[in-house]
Amino acid sequence: MTATDGVAGARGSATPQTASLYEDYQKVYPRKSEGRFRRIKTAMNWVLLSIFFIGPWLRWDRGPNAPDQAILIDMPGRKAYFFSIEIWPQEVYYLTGILVLAAIGLFFATALLGRVWCGFACFQTVFTDIFVAIERAIEGDRNARMRLDKKPWRGDKIVRKATKNAAWLVTAFLVGLGFTLYFGNAPDLALDVLTLQAGLAPYGTIAVVGGFCFLLAGYAREQVCIYMCPYARFQSAMVDDESLIVTYEAWRGEPRGKARRTDDFSHRGHCVDCTLCYQVCPTGVDIRKGTQLACIGCGLCADACDSVMERFNLPPGLIRFDSVKNQARRERGEAVSIRWLRPRTLIYTGALLIAVAVMATALATRSRLEVNILAERSPLYVQLSDGSIRNGYTFKILNMERTPTTFTVAVEGLPQADMSIVGYDTVPGQPATAHLPVAGDSVGSFRIYVSAPPGALDGGSTAFTFVVENQATGERLEQGANFNAPEG
Repeated sequence: MTATDGVAGARGSATPQTASLYEDYQKVYPRKSEGRFRRIKTAMNWVLLSIFFIGPWLRWDRGPNAPDQAILIDMPGRKAYFFSIEIWPQEVYYLTGILVLAAIGLFFATALLGRVWCGFACFQTVFTDIFVAIERAIEGDRNARMRLDKKPWRGDKIVRKATKNAAWLVTAFLVGLGFTLYFGNAPDLALDVLTLQAGLAPYGTIAVVGGFCFLLAGYAREQVCIYMCPYARFQSAMVDDESLIVTYEAWRGEPRGKARRTDDFSHRGHCVDCTLCYQVCPTGVDIRKGTQLACIGCGLCADACDSVMERFNLPPGLIRFDSVKNQARRERGEAVSIRWLRPRTLIYTGALLIAVAVMATALATRSRLEVNILAERSPLYVQLSDGSIRNGYTFKILNMERTPTTFTVAVEGLPQADMSIVGYDTVPGQPATAHLPVAGDSVGSFRIYVSAPPGALDGGSTAFTFVVENQATGERLEQGANFNAPEG
């Protein structure tokens, strides 16, 4: 969108001039920093990357005929494994529970420490940190990279840019491969990929995941945090005036200005306007302008500022993790305090404990048996030669145990009922009961016919119950069904 202004030309004529209403993109060149928060950030990078890359190589013994990969999403087998936990497609609601736990945990952490997730644990932050480190190793630190970008495309610049992008592509490939290994047996799948023996799906996954890693961590970087991530938009709703966020002590730092080490700071602000806080910021934020949407709360600006304060023999903490309320107290010369327990954090804590309890209870009491019954629709019923009515059902038993199991199936609530199963016999003397074997970790599908005399039926539709019992564990499951018959 543009606006046209008339300005006087050389001969007094009106010359149209176009001005953009949007600011041009300013590339961010993060400077290397040292300090406490940088060390924490580096340690978190190593921990998270280790979890990501080592995870698919961990082994877990689940017994015979079961995968021994500790963390596995088995797409052909339609199951997911997390150490001793095995999740079937019918239990996808556990994924919802995990997402709820993650959301509440994120809200809780934000209420306490602001965007600490963004600054230290977000995958975009971690991979961007790695890509910037590679760029710095090849092209140099902030000033060297800025000078290189201003040079024409020739010689040294082409070599450095090509080398950097090649290193980024290798890193992106490893990230894509690491992600793909969670979907198959890691040793075999890695060997197949590296020897070009894998199928289209693994290579496609590596291309998509690695490609996005290359683009987002290599080129988009802070634009993901500022424009693409929704969390930046609603984080302010989760913090209050006692949340610890990155703050600048304007009451102490202003009026700012250039200074020498020998200067007297008794009648001026402690900020020497070195702009190091801005130069080390991975999103290009000048924290001296106040809390901003682009700030990810990594604390690197605090490290840079403390190093400057040390050189000038000034107290550290001009930029620090602090609450808005504590900043006001410091300005008035009052004692500061951190109140961890307050209504907002107590609500999040309670919600988190409830969610954990619900998930733990659901996992502890989860059934290892599931039954699905589908009544035959064409025809709804058949009248046999002896006058009785027969209905057909497709009966599926999901055996979540790894060992073959025999299940007892019986009909209850339908007087004088008789049951027949295609390929199986009923229990002698019990015409409405049968024993059905189902292999371990599989679904047994059976064709069951139930018949009953008209006098035992209640109109056109009679409700009854199929009872399924695991003979080994005694687990019992009741499933309701309807018996269709002619009206009257």
